[in-house]
Amino acid sequence: MVNSSDPYAPGPNMDVEGLRIGQSGLTDFCAHIFGHLSRVDQRRCACAYVSAILTTPGKKSLRRLARTVSTSPAAAQSLRQFVNGSPWSWQPALHELASWTRRRGPVTAWSIGRAFLPKRGERSVGVHRHYDPFSNRTLSCQLGYGAFLSVGTAHIPVEWELSLPGAWNDDIQLRRRARIPDTEQGRPAWAHALGLVDSLASRMEPVPVVADLRDEPDVGRLIQGLEQRGHDFVIAVPHRLRVRFSDHLGSRSTGPAARYLASADTSVEMVVPGGPEDGGRVTRILAVPVDLHGERHGCASAEDPYRLFAKVGPGEPDQAWITNLRSCRLREAVKLAELSLGTSTAVSAMARWFGLLDFEGRSFPGWHHHMTLVSAAYAYGRLGPLGDRSPNHGSYNTSDLAILAQRPWLKPTYEH
Repeated sequence: MVNSSDPYAPGPNMDVEGLRIGQSGLTDFCAHIFGHLSRVDQRRCACAYVSAILTTPGKKSLRRLARTVSTSPAAAQSLRQFVNGSPWSWQPALHELASWTRRRGPVTAWSIGRAFLPKRGERSVGVHRHYDPFSNRTLSCQLGYGAFLSVGTAHIPVEWELSLPGAWNDDIQLRRRARIPDTEQGRPAWAHALGLVDSLASRMEPVPVVADLRDEPDVGRLIQGLEQRGHDFVIAVPHRLRVRFSDHLGSRSTGPAARYLASADTSVEMVVPGGPEDGGRVTRILAVPVDLHGERHGCASAEDPYRLFAKVGPGEPDQAWITNLRSCRLREAVKLAELSLGTSTAVSAMARWFGLLDFEGRSFPGWHHHMTLVSAAYAYGRLGPLGDRSPNHGSYNTSDLAILAQRPWLKPTYEH
């Protein structure tokens, strides 16, 4: 049974010694990320949880995770209490995770991603009916907004916000039951994205912001906020977004973005990997200078401060993007836009292999604890010793190779 004087202490056999995966490396990683936790048993539980995520196949229920790291019958309850009941702060861990990620390689972008976490019932914090544009379905789910650091081909989540729509914003009893702080209020998507960007900007050098909010009618508010803060950005926008356009005669008109892309007089050709003959296919990128309708977001010296662009051609997604990167080559803006796919792929990988969807608690702190632990496990899996082998890390041993064969997310992904 659990020690009554320490309700979230690990069971007698719950330690991280002898774990098969990156024993010393993982222990050092967890000690670094969760070193702010005041108690030894809390730090041990954090490492056990991350270790179990990396080594437990299939569903990451608390019972299955506990069986991976301990033979004690109290282990599952100890992990449950650590995630759902223990009052530890997750922000220091995420800040350390961001610092660790930045040391793995240059960060090329901050990418804003969304995680739709389906839930049965209505008691899990933040659960609501949301439209998921990626599956084209309306789901009963939690909606999390994440800030990802793009390092090579890896996209590492280092900040999360939970959407609190409807009653979760107004019902005092519901909020109290879910332990939602008074400072947390419901916000639209653009405000979540700006909040994540502001958090990153407060502690690291800025890089371009990438976000796919093609289904958000108020994406212009995000563009305005990023412009006011002086950030470079590449943002996916709805085709119906109203923009202002100047034709070659200087005549200005206003209409949906899709109309002006169809009449774009600027285009470039790019070689995209995956062609049947020489490993690539040629695709065209249409671009046109625009401003947003209704407000002046750009500087006074720029008549049309943004570029609206999209890929065209067979097999290409029909998606419009807006960027304020007017001085760089269009190819660079397109490459940044493509990072959004890597971010959505990262969310899918976290859901499939890292237990993103397997949180069993219902509270606001518990949700953030779980997301932080999953993010740490994913970061180690993608950029740790097994996920990113370089000459400095040495060669794989037999045990490493066996793990790689069983866990595809641990394959090398980035070279220094």
